[in-house]
Amino acid sequence: MRPRMLRGLVANALVAVLAALTLLPLGWMVTVSFMPRGEASRSPPPFWPSRWSWENYHELLVRRLIDGAWFDYRVLPALWNSLAIAALATLLALLLTVPAGYAFAKLRFAGRARLLRLLVISLIVPGQVAMLPLFLILKEVGLVNSYAGVILPSLAGVFAILFVRQAALGIPDEMIDAARLDGASEARIFASIVLPLLSPIVVTLAMFLFLASWNDFLWPLIVLSDQHKYTLPVAIAAIGREHAAEGELMMAAAVVTTLPVLAIFLALQRHYMTGLLGGSVKG
Repeated sequence: MRPRMLRGLVANALVAVLAALTLLPLGWMVTVSFMPRGEASRSPPPFWPSRWSWENYHELLVRRLIDGAWFDYRVLPALWNSLAIAALATLLALLLTVPAGYAFAKLRFAGRARLLRLLVISLIVPGQVAMLPLFLILKEVGLVNSYAGVILPSLAGVFAILFVRQAALGIPDEMIDAARLDGASEARIFASIVLPLLSPIVVTLAMFLFLASWNDFLWPLIVLSDQHKYTLPVAIAAIGREHAAEGELMMAAAVVTTLPVLAIFLALQRHYMTGLLGGSVKG
């Protein structure tokens, strides 16, 4: 066997082992979610359920009448809340950050360099530092315990602006200058030339923004006080406080949380990889 082929086989084997080690906890999460109650608490914990059961998902997702009162864990309402908040936050953030990133890359305006330096400096400030001032501002304008209060602070993320800027730097200036000479307005140039070229980057950024909003726990926990408005991470944390010992139920909740974002990633995987490969630092 040739040394080059041997090195390739060894590298592929190492990648396969690392992939298996990465997927092992996720696979165990899925199998535990189908175990009967209490089975995962055995020592040593089993990997496969002795009997596959939908009991935990039924407990989470199906409303039941108990002692004359309707009882549920409010997972489905929280799921819809998270989907609505993440989708709206992603759309609005793209509408703000993509033009801003292009402007910092290709347009000349007063104070651009200073603003860019301030944006870069702001990245070193932990987000938790700004939570108290943000909460007080939202309280003054009456947006506490509202979806708007959850969404607004994430609309103009510095990372998103800089991410788009780095990609826009790769657009040839000659192409934009030629469009200007032909009489195209800046809005027309952005819509007809820049956006098609940045589409893989925009899809990649949309995934980042959606995942950040979907997985956000601390800010919705601070802003929302009404249980009917809880997002999925907050609702699952509330369930965990009451049923911490029921590992099978919590694993089922984790699977419900993971499936939507996994489906979105698989659907957009091609665009995502193109965006990552095309979003390397330029200029």
